[in-house]
Formats: sequence, C-alpha cells, structure tokens
Amino acid sequence: MSDRIARQFAFLAEADRLKSVGRANVLLDLSRPENSAEHSWHVALQAMVFGASDRVIRMLLVHDLVEIDTGDQPIHLAHDAGALARAEARAAARIFGLSPDRASLMELWQEFEAGASPDAAMAKRMDHAQPLFQVLLAPQPLADHVAIVRDNMTGGRAARLDAEWPEAMDWARAVLAGEAPPDSDLARRLRFLAEADALKSVIRANLLIDGSRRENSAEHSWHLALYALAFADLAGPGVDPGRVIRMLLLHDLVEIDVGDVPLHSAAGQAHGSAEVQAAEAAAAVRIFGLLPDAQAHEFLALWQEFEAAASPDAVFAKALDRCQPVIQNLRSGGIGWVDYGVTFDDIESRVGSRITLGAPMLWHWLRREVRAFFA
Repeated sequence: MSDRIARQFAFLAEADRLKSVGRANVLLDLSRPENSAEHSWHVALQAMVFGASDRVIRMLLVHDLVEIDTGDQPIHLAHDAGALARAEARAAARIFGLSPDRASLMELWQEFEAGASPDAAMAKRMDHAQPLFQVLLAPQPLADHVAIVRDNMTGGRAARLDAEWPEAMDWARAVLAGEAPPDSDLARRLRFLAEADALKSVIRANLLIDGSRRENSAEHSWHLALYALAFADLAGPGVDPGRVIRMLLLHDLVEIDVGDVPLHSAAGQAHGSAEVQAAEAAAAVRIFGLLPDAQAHEFLALWQEFEAAASPDAVFAKALDRCQPVIQNLRSGGIGWVDYGVTFDDIESRVGSRITLGAPMLWHWLRREVRAFFA
C-alpha cells in the first residue's frame, strides 16, 4: 500500500503542471489568460450545475491532463489532427502511467476522446460550451474572441449544440445580438458560473510545485477533486467518492468574498475564528443563492456539510483538503511553511489530526515525509 500511495502522489504532483498550461480564453475580468487546470475545474463545476453524472465529472477532471505534454490547441488555429491525436495518446500513456490506476484513468480519457457514450457526449458538450460561455459572460468581451465564438457556433465544433443544447445556443445568440436573454433557470446557472470565475483570482499561501507562483483557489479545487479520484480506495465506510468530488469542487467558492485564510496564519487562530466562519456562511448564501432555488439549497447544504465535517463524506473531504497543501509544500521546498514559521508539531496537530480522521493511511505515509523534511 505504501508504494501505491507514493505512486498516486507522483501522479498528482505531475498533474500540478497543468496549472501552468495557458489557454486562449481569458478570465471574465480580462486580467489574464485562463490555464487548463482552471478550465478543468470550471467545466467540471459547470457539468455539476447542469446535472451531469459522476462519471462525466471524472472525465472532465482528467480530460486535459495530456496538455501537460502537448499544450492547449486553440480551436481557431489550424493543426494536424492526426499528429495531435498521436501526441496526446503518448502523453496519456506517460502521465496516467505514473498512477497505479493507469488502466481506469486511460479508460476514462479514451471514452471522453471517442465521445460515443452518453456520458462522453455530455462531457464533450460541457467542454465545448464552456469557452463559449467564458467569452459571452464577460462584461466587456474581447472583439476577436466574440468573432471566434460566432465562427464556432456557425461552422465549428459548437454548431452541433443547436441540436444537443438549443436553449444554450438561443441564449448565446441573444447575447451576440445585444439582447438581454430572458430570466430562466439557464440564465441563473450561467450567472452562478460567471461569479465562480472570480475564484481563479483568489491567491493561496501555497506555491505551485515548480515554485513559479502562488496557487489560486480554483486550480486548488480542481487538484483536490483529482485527489479524491486518486485516493477513492482509501475512503472509509459510508463514503461516496463521487459526492466527495462534488463537495470539493464547490468547497472554496466562499473565498470569492472572504479570500483565502491560510491554515497556519496567526498561529492557526484566524482560520477557524467565529468572524471568518460568519463571513463564509454569508458568502455561501449569496453565491449559491444565484442558482435556481432548489439547486441553491442543494449546493448550500453540501457546502454546510463540508464545513461541519461530521458526515463520512465530509470527514474524507476535509482529510484531502489538509493533505494537498502538504504535498505542495514538500515538493516546492516548504516555502509556504517557512513564510509562516511552521514547525513539525504545528503540522502534526493542525494537519495530521484531520487527515487521520478521514484517511489514516495517508497521514502514516505523509508523516514520515514531513518528519524527514524538518529533520
């Protein structure tokens, strides 16, 4: 089991590189290009909002990992489809080969690429619609990006959405025509997804593993959902890994209003303070309240369950939420720990105790790594 855990961490550390793969799309505030990890989180959240199955969401968590090797391929630029397919297949074999679950990960990715199963068709629909929404939901979209959307809708890969998702295409055409789309469940869900884009600008204390910059909360949420996929076999009795993934996709959305509160800040006091908890609860009501009423209640309840950390699903989710920053620090030289004056005893008390509750074997493995780092 120790070797299996080590291999999963090697796979997850390699996945961190997706946070540095730039895309043609930009954030809704136009401040910078989106990266492929943020896109993977946003499209998985979008799939969750539009009622996708757990398998669809899993596909979307892994669908772009091949871009670590091949880069993003903007839809408006020509490329050799055959050569790209071969390069992506090699990348999938290398990257998924790092994991002991290589076969199941390859199966997910290949099913997505083929697009033939109902789940893969839904995943493709979400993946192809998200860049369209990403442009049209911006308060002042870039003119050249709007032109790309028009071309994509009329003769590109999004054209088929006229048959598959006519309501979304009608909404897009109304926006392109300068009209205000009618209020609807679709419009409310898209407003929520537009608001969620702001999570890509919430900066965390942890660095990327290559030390190049601080991680943001959207790519952290994607990475954490991937952790739940990788370590599903370590979940305790009564844990639903698919539900844990959904919980983790939305767990940090409150940081849009509150910001990230580092676990080790102010000797750990601020992180769980009554003031922070109240601010986060108010943020949850506001942000999830953008959704249609029934879905707003459902998402708010899922977030509250995570915060309470009493159910088997929430205990496991909390364990993974503590686990991921440990690996980020270990693999990036512990700069985040140095910045906050963190000791081994701090990590054991604030992190180890939480991981032990939900995934004791993970802490058993991590404890040795952390002890060796501080030694």
